[in-house]
Amino acid sequence: MDFRKHQPIYMQIAEVLLEDILKKRVVDGDRIPSVREMATTVQVNPNTVQRTYQWLQDEEIIFQKRGIGFFLCEQSFEKTLQIKKNEFVREVLPETIRQMKMLGITEAEWQALYSSISN
Repeated sequence: MDFRKHQPIYMQIAEVLLEDILKKRVVDGDRIPSVREMATTVQVNPNTVQRTYQWLQDEEIIFQKRGIGFFLCEQSFEKTLQIKKNEFVREVLPETIRQMKMLGITEAEWQALYSSISN
């Protein structure tokens, strides 16, 4: 896994799992790799993966069954979708709107662009 410098590694690992959830590669109740398995796969310290899994537990995306492993919670898709929507509105949309205003893109032009891109 290639890591970016502008975001903590543990969050980049979480982003991969969140993307897998949104693409339905994994679904509610699925077991995810153990801390050690994930650390080996992405070549990081197990403590980094543990931090990832703790964040995902705090967000109620995964839960742990002691001695068995980590699993996706019920409604993990809905919770992930809400997390990603909030992130988009907070981090991406303001800059996009700022650039549209700077470029003089009107609301009508934006709606036409949105329609042509989303079809």
